[in-house]
Amino acid sequence: MAKDKNRDLAFDIQFFETILNKHAAYDDVIEILGGLYTKAGRIEDGLKMDKKLVKLHPENPTAHYNLACSLALVNKPKSAVDSLTQAIELGYRDVEWLAQDPDLESLKTDSDFVALVGQLKTLEKSNNQ
Repeated sequence: MAKDKNRDLAFDIQFFETILNKHAAYDDVIEILGGLYTKAGRIEDGLKMDKKLVKLHPENPTAHYNLACSLALVNKPKSAVDSLTQAIELGYRDVEWLAQDPDLESLKTDSDFVALVGQLKTLEKSNNQ
């Protein structure tokens, strides 16, 4: 079963890489590849895709969030928190997911991350009143 999943993942990566080679700025493919690379353990490749997507769409909060996840996975907590801050400033609001996202596990004890989660929870409470 695991071999089938790995084979499917490898096929998907190859498929989307072929598309990206023909259309270098195809943002949907860049986002998909970033996720596939990360799922396959190719964290640095996922980080490259996330950086590329942020460069193409600097106002996209999800792109900044995904970049933060990749930065956390490569143990760059300051940069990850900075990217999360940018995502929140741009409108990211899913505090429930942010607090439990396994990609951000390395940040859970980081004081800046904890403060950021608290700020987002406060912001959400004030917006829901």
